[in-house]
Amino acid sequence: MDPVMIVSIIIFIISIVLVVTGLIDTVIAAFLGVTAMIAFGVMTDVEAFQVVDWNVIFIISIVLVVTGLIDTVIAAFLGVTAMIAFGVMTDVEAFQVVDWNVIFILIGIWIIATLLGKTGLPEYLAARLLLLSRGSVPLFITLIGAASGFVSLLVDNVVVVLMFAPVLFAVSRRYHFSAYGGILFIGLCSNFMGTGLLLGDLPPQLLHSVTGIEFMGFIWHSGRPSSFFVLTATYAVVLAVFFFIFRAKFRGQQMDFKPEEINPTEHIKSPLFAWICSLAFILTVLGMAFRPLFGVHLGMITLVGASLLVLGLEIFHKKLAAPSFEEVLAELDWRAVMFYVALFALVGGLEHSGVIGLVANWMVPFMQQSLLLGSTVLYWVSAAICGVVEHDAYILTLLYVIRDLAAGTDINPWPLYWNLLWAGTLGSNLTIAGAPALFVAVNLGEKEDQRKVPLKEFFSYTVIYVIVSLAVCYGIAMLLWVMPFM
Repeated sequence: MDPVMIVSIIIFIISIVLVVTGLIDTVIAAFLGVTAMIAFGVMTDVEAFQVVDWNVIFIISIVLVVTGLIDTVIAAFLGVTAMIAFGVMTDVEAFQVVDWNVIFILIGIWIIATLLGKTGLPEYLAARLLLLSRGSVPLFITLIGAASGFVSLLVDNVVVVLMFAPVLFAVSRRYHFSAYGGILFIGLCSNFMGTGLLLGDLPPQLLHSVTGIEFMGFIWHSGRPSSFFVLTATYAVVLAVFFFIFRAKFRGQQMDFKPEEINPTEHIKSPLFAWICSLAFILTVLGMAFRPLFGVHLGMITLVGASLLVLGLEIFHKKLAAPSFEEVLAELDWRAVMFYVALFALVGGLEHSGVIGLVANWMVPFMQQSLLLGSTVLYWVSAAICGVVEHDAYILTLLYVIRDLAAGTDINPWPLYWNLLWAGTLGSNLTIAGAPALFVAVNLGEKEDQRKVPLKEFFSYTVIYVIVSLAVCYGIAMLLWVMPFM
């Protein structure tokens, strides 16, 4: 590799570490990095000034988003505004680079999932799991975590945490065991499986946006099992490991109840409401699975599903005892929607300026030298970065890099796409900075247990979870998606 490129990478990494950690003043750290690049001949002082309009704006915006020095949504929108002001792109181009299809997928699915959570079905499922556990606390926590993971295949992970939290807390209060480990496990599991299908989390929707992959592609792609099967196999190992961890933690604790006293159906106040919401959800998922037959965008399918469901519930509102549409809208995470809009525009500006093309060109030698080496580096570096960086921004940027890299070479991009998606998702379970679902789970758990949980206890769950999941998934990914293409 070009020595100048190596020097520039080292300087860039050191500068970012100093900026993020705050070991020295962030402004001084940034300017020292620029000065060092000029001094080592990476670029001239004139070139340093010329790249400010696209490079520095993006880096500053991402650093503000990651560190939380100001609100993440404001930081992202400020970055977009600065790119427009510096002429990187026009306001019309900023609007056009947003993938509104993905935004509408999120809104539509969130509306349906929010209504589904009001039916009592999560409580019904938890009661069934309680009976299945036969009073074993470790088995109950493992089962409810497993259930949350599979539900998150179709429902946003933060919504899943909010759906299952009240259920877990009700059981933990009744049978007197700490709720923190259980709710954190639910957060970890819901974040884990969201990439298994197209609906559950933003990264698979970003992959659809960049590559056009359809719903069934997450089950079977390129003549082999893809995301659903790879993550499910990995998930089974992780669940088994954590069952033994919980068994050691809750040794001797048993929930004493009579099975005949547990009636799961009592949680469903209006069976008709539950059936209608479930049917709408199933039909929407089927519509997305067979989208090519309809010739419309996925966002349109989810919006039509949500609209028809809301219309029916509004007409028969009193009979079904359903929440009003205003209540549902009030519960949607509009901050997340606005953040994703800004994120698309921000990365679009970066692509428009040509930075993504430069990064792609830098990565070509790695991939051409060895797909195994390139995939391994991409996998573990992505996992480490996404452990401390909100992974959606990173994944979207790298998806464009891989796309542009493959367009100019004979490299098959799919081993790289999958390794990026899986490593980014699993690695994000390390900290609350990487996964919003963990942030919500930690806050709920501390509030329920009425204590401030030390970081050591938090990492006692997340580090093991991340290491086991990444190691198992890496092995499967190399066997199924890298070696066959070498």
